[in-house]
Amino acid sequence: MATRLGSGTVERHLAEEMGSISVAREAARDALAGWGYRGRAEDVLLVVSELVTNALVHGAGGPTLRMTGGPRHVRVEVGDRSEQAPEPRAPGPADGWGLHVIEALCTSWGTDRHEGGKVVWCELGAPLSLAAAAP
Repeated sequence: MATRLGSGTVERHLAEEMGSISVAREAARDALAGWGYRGRAEDVLLVVSELVTNALVHGAGGPTLRMTGGPRHVRVEVGDRSEQAPEPRAPGPADGWGLHVIEALCTSWGTDRHEGGKVVWCELGAPLSLAAAAP
C-alpha cells in the first residue's frame, strides 16, 4: 500500500507464523520512513514486535497490523480472532516482557473487542523537541 510523506495508514495481514514478526517490523520501518516520523523508530519497532508476538502466541489466526501516523504521532494496532483480552504477566524470561514494554514506551494503550476478535492498540509520540522540528 502506498503512503504519502507526512501521514498515512498501512495495513498488513500477516501469516500465522513467527516469521510474521520480521514482516511486520519491515512494514513498520517503511511506514515510519515514509511519514518522516520524528520519534524513536526503535521504540515503534519494539512495540510492533511485542504486539505481533502476543497475537501469535496468545491470539488466534493470522494477525493484522494496522498503523496510522505522521511525523509526530503513531498508532499501532494488531488484531486477531481471539476475543480474550491480554493480561499482564510477571515480567521475565518465562512469560516475556510484552505488556510491560508497551506500558513503558507508549503514551496510551488498550484493547477493543469486536465480534470475531480483538484489536490491541497503542500510541507513541515524538518528544516535543523532536516533533517541533517536523514540517
